[in-house]
Amino acid sequence: MRNGLLKKLGKSVLRIVAALAVILGIPAVIYLFWRPGSGEPLPPYPGNAIWIGHGWLGDDAWFARNRRNKADFRTDEKISALFSRLKANKIAVVFPHLCPARPDGKIAAWDDARLGRFLDHAGKYGIKVIPWIGGVLEESARPDDERWRRNFIASVGELLKKHPRLAGVQINIEPLPGGNADLLRLLDELRPVVANKTLSVAAYPPPTRWHRFPDVHWRLVYINRVARHCDQLAVMMYDTAIPLEKFYVKLMTDWTHELVGAVRPTGCELLLGIPAYEDAGVGYHHPHVENISSALRGISGSDRLDRIGGIAIYCEWEMSDAKWQHWRKFIK
Repeated sequence: MRNGLLKKLGKSVLRIVAALAVILGIPAVIYLFWRPGSGEPLPPYPGNAIWIGHGWLGDDAWFARNRRNKADFRTDEKISALFSRLKANKIAVVFPHLCPARPDGKIAAWDDARLGRFLDHAGKYGIKVIPWIGGVLEESARPDDERWRRNFIASVGELLKKHPRLAGVQINIEPLPGGNADLLRLLDELRPVVANKTLSVAAYPPPTRWHRFPDVHWRLVYINRVARHCDQLAVMMYDTAIPLEKFYVKLMTDWTHELVGAVRPTGCELLLGIPAYEDAGVGYHHPHVENISSALRGISGSDRLDRIGGIAIYCEWEMSDAKWQHWRKFIK
């Protein structure tokens, strides 16, 4: 009798195990055969862009503080090689780093002679230069402070006056919670200084269940509001903490659809920012999930591709020959 009971119990356990295997296996099978996004090339966008490092425009003090070699950036050969590589890969805009702003609000110092030479080369290749300025909220960036805004705007005016060939400036303040009215005020006050040049914003993507941190996500209504105060939004579509690649691919398709819907009615140019960096171990970014290939595969799955101004890569100093090859699979 005892043996019979044990046999029945064993059969019950086997049934439970078998049922669990089926239940748990179904999602795995579904994931295996799921094909989000697309492998199709993207349209030939006129505004593909890339964020580049501080050394291209920075002053001597930056090189001293960071123990960097000027020859890595300042020679005509290095500058020409940069633009030649970018032009060959259909990049039309560069965002050189000029962050963070100084405590009084003035933007980071630049080298006038080098900036002039940089613009000479950019002109030869037909590539626009839009410096990336701003900083860390409440540290190097204080858009809520009237004095900080006044000095920041004055220094932007000085930069553009000295170098009228610059195509504009890009504001990047991080982290910046959605709904922040100070950013809108700053953009409005910058408008007369930037005038007919491009006033760009490095913006956050919409909220997602995968990354519930409101400081780095903007609701669509706020994205729409920011778009009405500037000429260009470059949305940073990464740092989602998603651990599985296909879910990130699907999110990129969804975000593309949502962002076009929010930005297109304003007339603002929309750039979709994609990751080329490999910050493994930080928690919010997994390089095997968020990368050039998965991001472009997701974007290419959208049915609104004709309403995008371009794709923006973050960042040039993380690019390799292999990553450029992945880029060229989608950018023809």
